[in-house]
Amino acid sequence: MEARLIPFIISKVNVSISDEQELQLKKLLGRAIELIPGKNENYLMAGFEQNYHFYLRGENQPCAFIEVSIFGTEDHVGYDKFTAAVTKIFNDVLQIPAQNIYLKFEDITAWGVNGNFIDRNDYL
Repeated sequence: MEARLIPFIISKVNVSISDEQELQLKKLLGRAIELIPGKNENYLMAGFEQNYHFYLRGENQPCAFIEVSIFGTEDHVGYDKFTAAVTKIFNDVLQIPAQNIYLKFEDITAWGVNGNFIDRNDYL
């Protein structure tokens, strides 16, 4: 598998994340990404922003916004199971209520890595 297939997950939460929780989130996201065919932790990039200033429903309550960027998976196979897994992860690890966890998926059609431009049409 080539680096250009790396999915990227960035989470923004309005709670603090301890070093232990961050490692746990990274590990669990690495398992969850395998629910999407062809993806695995060996090629996952993950980032965490804590104490983000969020207001949900007009209030400052625990919440998460998680952006998932994936190259070449326009058919969205496994996204439903992945969404359920990620919601459970953030609920279990950070105690954020499931109804306050939002995922945004971005289908990457073009990618730049290692100084190279990759277009999905050239790849598929």
